[in-house]
Amino acid sequence: MPPTRAADAWTVEGRTCLVTGATSGIGTETALGLAERGARVVICGRSAERAESTRADIVRRSGNPRVEVLLADLSSLAEVRKLADTVISGHAELHVLVNNAGLVNNRRETTVDGLEATFAVNHLAPFLLTNLLEDRLRACAPARIVNVASDAHRFGSIDWDDLQSEQRYQGLPVVSGMRVYGTSKLANILFTKELARRLAGSGVTANCVHPGMVATGLGSNNGVWGSAAMWMLRPFAKNAAQGAETTLHVALSPELSDENGGYFANKRRARPSAAARDEAAARRLWRESKRLVGLGDPESA
Repeated sequence: MPPTRAADAWTVEGRTCLVTGATSGIGTETALGLAERGARVVICGRSAERAESTRADIVRRSGNPRVEVLLADLSSLAEVRKLADTVISGHAELHVLVNNAGLVNNRRETTVDGLEATFAVNHLAPFLLTNLLEDRLRACAPARIVNVASDAHRFGSIDWDDLQSEQRYQGLPVVSGMRVYGTSKLANILFTKELARRLAGSGVTANCVHPGMVATGLGSNNGVWGSAAMWMLRPFAKNAAQGAETTLHVALSPELSDENGGYFANKRRARPSAAARDEAAARRLWRESKRLVGLGDPESA
């Protein structure tokens, strides 16, 4: 009998997985899929009531009682740090991190840290959380990081002089909001690219996914315009379970054990935009992100 390859041995059964933005939509279905396969699942959300309801629903649907709730508002860097501390102190192991939480705003808003909210929640929060949990993931290798990006990155661009989008919320709110959202998704892919380079050879992989156009609550915080846009798109959109398929594929598939730095759509590796493949931009974004979240010397490795 031939020896078992590492790829054949990959399973999440009995392993610990953390999913952010897990109290609705794609995040809930991702957590459910992991629970159904026997993982110990930690779901992260902002509302205690919603999180507990989601936990109970996942336990009921999966038959797996090992589902835990952690609360954090990822728009706050202090709460991201607290979340990481709680994960590290409460869990000796961490094998899968799914950075799923997301936000889109039609008008510029700032966080408690004075950062533009879409960029803060969609990029800086997963950047900081992943860096804070990296040592635990490395210690538990093989491990996987999955960042939920979007094909919306194709109409985003990084303006190094305006990372806080002080000039971008102009014109039609839906258009400017999606432009800022696209930039945050471009940042997700660049972050994944640089993270994968830094993780090479560690047994930890980092990949990102495009879930497709999915009918979720994303954008419903934007009043009549946001709700109307989602209502019009709903007949053409995937449901949340379908939207989670690529995330689960990248997190679960044994044959992807050696895939690192990839962008996946429809459960296949895809080619992102030229801007998303810019290695120099990925390195610069890493330095700028370290500076913005206060993560040591931006110029250090």
